[in-house]
Amino acid sequence: MQPSDERFDAALAAPERTPVHSTRLGGEELGEQIQSWKVERAYNTDLPEAMRAFSGSASAQFEAQLGGRTEERNADEAGAGPVPEPAPRLYSAWADRATGDAVRPGQSVVHETGVNGRTLPAFRGTIRSRTAASGSDTVTVQALDGAERLRGPASLPRPYHGVWTGLRIASAPWCVDELLRQGGIHTCPPPRAPQADADDTNAFTALYASLHGGVNATYGQPESVPSIGDYDWIREGAPFEMALMPKAAGLTASWMPRSRFVVPGKVFLLECWVNTAKSRGNIIELSVVLDRSGGAFGYLKGSVDIATGTVFIHSGTQGGPFWYFTWTVAALAALRGSWHLGFLFDTRSSGTSVLPTVAPRLTGPDGSYYAGPTATYVQPSGSQPRAEVHHVDLTTDMAVECVQLTDRIWPDIPSYPRAEWEQRGKWTKGAVLDDEALPIYAMPRVTGSQWDVITEIARASMSTAEFDEQGVFHWKGPTRFGRVPAEPDLTVTTRRNIAALTVGEEIDACRNHCEQPYQDWSGVGRVNGDSVDDTAIRRIDPGTSVEISYAVAEDEFDIGPLVVTDDSVVNDGHRVRFGTAPTGGTAVKGVVSVSCRREGPTYFARFTNTGTVPLWTVTKDGKPSARIVPQKATGDPQLRQAAWWSPDSQQYYGRQQYAAPASEWVQNGGSATTLAQTMLNAGRYPVPVLGEVEVLHDPRIQLGDAVRVVDTAGAQLDTLAWVVGTRTNYAAGAAPQQTLTLRGTSYNGVPRDAGLTPDGPIDPSYGTRRTYAQVTAQYATLADLRAGEPDYRALLVPLPVTAGAAARSAGAPHAASEVAPEDVPEAEQPADDPLPPEPPRPPVPVDSPGAGAGDRGTSPDILPPSREGRG
Repeated sequence: MQPSDERFDAALAAPERTPVHSTRLGGEELGEQIQSWKVERAYNTDLPEAMRAFSGSASAQFEAQLGGRTEERNADEAGAGPVPEPAPRLYSAWADRATGDAVRPGQSVVHETGVNGRTLPAFRGTIRSRTAASGSDTVTVQALDGAERLRGPASLPRPYHGVWTGLRIASAPWCVDELLRQGGIHTCPPPRAPQADADDTNAFTALYASLHGGVNATYGQPESVPSIGDYDWIREGAPFEMALMPKAAGLTASWMPRSRFVVPGKVFLLECWVNTAKSRGNIIELSVVLDRSGGAFGYLKGSVDIATGTVFIHSGTQGGPFWYFTWTVAALAALRGSWHLGFLFDTRSSGTSVLPTVAPRLTGPDGSYYAGPTATYVQPSGSQPRAEVHHVDLTTDMAVECVQLTDRIWPDIPSYPRAEWEQRGKWTKGAVLDDEALPIYAMPRVTGSQWDVITEIARASMSTAEFDEQGVFHWKGPTRFGRVPAEPDLTVTTRRNIAALTVGEEIDACRNHCEQPYQDWSGVGRVNGDSVDDTAIRRIDPGTSVEISYAVAEDEFDIGPLVVTDDSVVNDGHRVRFGTAPTGGTAVKGVVSVSCRREGPTYFARFTNTGTVPLWTVTKDGKPSARIVPQKATGDPQLRQAAWWSPDSQQYYGRQQYAAPASEWVQNGGSATTLAQTMLNAGRYPVPVLGEVEVLHDPRIQLGDAVRVVDTAGAQLDTLAWVVGTRTNYAAGAAPQQTLTLRGTSYNGVPRDAGLTPDGPIDPSYGTRRTYAQVTAQYATLADLRAGEPDYRALLVPLPVTAGAAARSAGAPHAASEVAPEDVPEAEQPADDPLPPEPPRPPVPVDSPGAGAGDRGTSPDILPPSREGRG
């Protein structure tokens, strides 16, 4: 429920109420002009309507009828003084912009409702339509909540590393978080510079990994994926929303950035958020690995030791000499909590190598800020020759979130302001996720809007997605309706709150055999696709960029930026060589930044020359050097099934099946089993179906609340129920009317059928009637038959019970009717004619199924179902 205070609660409980509301359109208060309004919320589920489990999305709708107002006219205007202006003149599509823009499509709407002068949020969204009734004083406005912000095209990065390694790279919450971020809704600090500028001079995010339930990256790709047994995903104690938590010290992961920017180059920032109170040790390290000529690698690394409060920044050669500086931050050792850690590297140089200038930046859990003084390497071991960024490594002992690498972050280190470092005013937390669920190995292909895909994920994972009254998005996993709450959020009774209530029970609410299909990616690997060579040698002038593109096939994964090669290393893979002449010339490293991006079905590779002379994409023998190597799976996943059922329920209600639709979002047997069991727990026995419940308006009620319903007037009901839909209507001069859609949280025990002997589904007399052979054996002629049987109906009565008849019939024998032959009319007296021959039977088709046909055993591709446990 929405939080309130004692005064508001007292006003709701008072014998008399005075309803109030506030409606702001475009930030302008127009509540006094509202003639009527309606707010409606409900889950858009694809499960059987009567079930107590709900999944899918909920998008709130707001509708208001707006009246006109009195306008003051100037003395020099005709009709000076107060003049009534009808609503269509003020707010229709052709109204003056000065007034009409307040209700234009896309305009903001904030609506609050309450009683006795106090209000709570009821709706926050944007206008979708306005309709003016000409000749009247009414304009109707319709609006949707935050779901309207998610109408952009959905896109999810699809790296090949999950299929390649057989390790999970994402989850349902990670995908939802990514789709929200695309719509401008954030759960943690967003990428600092997601878009590249035309001349490559502004800041640019090369790597962004939120670590919200997956190592997959928004920008960049996972390179080294940790094993699932080495870490957990935690929400409690995460700096913002969710964090990667190692199970032991020294957890490692690495990513390939989307830009292989060059060193020497500009100023770049490497950063992350950690919770030092959630730690298996004392160290966290972030490093940028640099690809030099001749197959050598250098690195620039920042690390923190929370035991001593020491910050280290290294510069060196992998497997060779290095140099480092240290800074002491006493609060690191003394204050445990969420820390923002950053390492700044100034690699500007006019030569072929650079001695970097470095400095740390830190913000503590108490808001304290530490900007370390800059330090410049002077020892040759700290020098960095020309190279491109190859990958980013993370080694951590503690919970970490939001890893980010940003190139060209600021012109220099000393002037980098605190407000930029802390991204003040750049973002607001607008969403809350749930625990990690539905691990993903191969990212599904998505189509439609971001909201469409979020709805699809919610339905596949038995989760819910919704925006609350304050505009905050909430994602709830499959356990939301799986646990019966101990205490209700609110109690409504027929004595005070309930105006109308209908209680029912439906067999459709019972699902006691539940099946969940899933994709099994085990045994599927990665393979190179057909290489695509550039068709031309590209000239790249100093300070300019050149792009090449590739149409990505449906079955191909995303690929990273091309690797820059030189003549000392043979690389026939995903690569490009830059030469000093169009005929080949000398290979150049560390001068051209190589980046990539995916726009719809097209992959773009971008080359930016940061040097002073032209360069060409050319091999040493004078051919185009850019080669794109797509990545694809070695095959398709196996479709398997997991099932869970309740023999006890089937004893009373028969087998009531629910077969979930196949989905790319369920990719292992553990997830499928969990979903099947969750569905069974919700549908093992029918729960009460509470029809539309009209109650006194209570603005505190939200979707998902647990309400205790007490009916002492009719059904004698006292049960807990979940709110799965709300609708509130108001008309000027009347009290708001609120209608709840409820689903019981539990069933009314196991059926007992005490004192009852249920009839079987088949009439016990069926199959006991005499056959033609039995009649002819009893009566030799038609005359004997007519003499022995009073009428045709008597033939249908079973013979007196014999041993054989008793074996066929479970019922008592019936005696033939005692009707004398003389009671039969004379004209119908039987003759001594023989009985007619038995009519021929139709031939049996050769291919008719025999006994047991259609039976199926457990297929090798289907796991044996699990039997429900008793507890």
